[in-house]
Amino acid sequence: MLGFPGNRECPRLEKGARVSLLGTTRIVYAKEMVDALRDRRTLLMVVLSGVLLGPLVLMALSGLVASLEARAEQREVHVAGIEHAPSLRNFLERQSSVVRDVPADYEARLRDASLGDPVVVVPADFEAALRRGDAALLELVSDSANKQAESGVARVQRLLLAFGRERATLSLALRGVSAELLEPVEIAERDLASTQTRATQLTGMLPFFVLLAVLYGALSAALDTTAGERERGSLEPLMMNPTPPLAIALGKWGAVTSLAMLIALLSCLGFLPGQWLLRSDTLQALFQFGLREASLFLLVLLPFAAALSALLMAVAIRCKSVKEAQVSASLVVLLISLLPLASVFNFGGEAPWHLWLPALGQNTLMTRVLKGEGLSAAQWLIPLGVSLALGGAALRFVARRLRHAAVQ
Repeated sequence: MLGFPGNRECPRLEKGARVSLLGTTRIVYAKEMVDALRDRRTLLMVVLSGVLLGPLVLMALSGLVASLEARAEQREVHVAGIEHAPSLRNFLERQSSVVRDVPADYEARLRDASLGDPVVVVPADFEAALRRGDAALLELVSDSANKQAESGVARVQRLLLAFGRERATLSLALRGVSAELLEPVEIAERDLASTQTRATQLTGMLPFFVLLAVLYGALSAALDTTAGERERGSLEPLMMNPTPPLAIALGKWGAVTSLAMLIALLSCLGFLPGQWLLRSDTLQALFQFGLREASLFLLVLLPFAAALSALLMAVAIRCKSVKEAQVSASLVVLLISLLPLASVFNFGGEAPWHLWLPALGQNTLMTRVLKGEGLSAAQWLIPLGVSLALGGAALRFVARRLRHAAVQ
């Protein structure tokens, strides 16, 4: 009797017996799944990096948005020299804003981010300029490297512009001139984006994290089942069994794909309870990710996970050690990590060629799912066809390398 090498208990194959392709594939698949699940340390690292990373980043984002909302609700305006502008103080207080004095070293504090609000600087002749009818100067000081202070610039600008419009309206009213002359054109804004589309401005990172979960779920298993077995000296004896190399390749590939999809499933499901921990009311209202979206994500990712698993196995089967395989696979990891970012830097929106690139095509489809947009047959079939072609070519290469190992 010849069995799979190693000390672990595995199914055995009869010496000289030709087992069917399907039966051998099933045996190899079961053996690889048992080996992968027994490696608890690696599995734990993959789960922590692939599953928990997305929800943790989402919670951090919700904390940031909640802090910005809390600062906006405080309605504080930091002013230097407010004693020179009693009319401005009166206006700000009528807008339910709280006027805060600033220390003399406010510029240094803005630079080192210890002061998280922009500062309005009022000159000493502010009220005199208003009485003369001259344009009074107000300086709004911030630091673009200080993100907290920069986020409050727009809010303070709106308040100062409203103060200017009020002064102009009062001046025209005293002279019997209609205030409508200041605004001869009325602008009405209409946003065509749906609620789900607006939500993707905050939740558009979800597809990226799920793609990373698939990548890291397949990476460790693909390297261990190919280069790992060769390093341990168990690959060549395995090929001495009277089994077709294609069956062994299919069994290993099926196990790697299953592990990748398992991590993807956990990653998608991890976002569901993660919504309960969101601290921002705005983000909670916009975040729409349920079982329907998770199911469509997995449907989109299945052919990609299969192709990626075969590709990583094809890269690693050429290497003699796991360390060498990790170096060789780093290019694949880098490409899969960077390709989805093409949609971020493409301000022209979604392009047809996005669907033809692995990872980017899946990211595009998952983004459309988050937006609630329908997917046409072509949008489904193009990434599916690319994944099948890539996976088939890589799997054929793995089987050929295994056949070469068996001959040796």
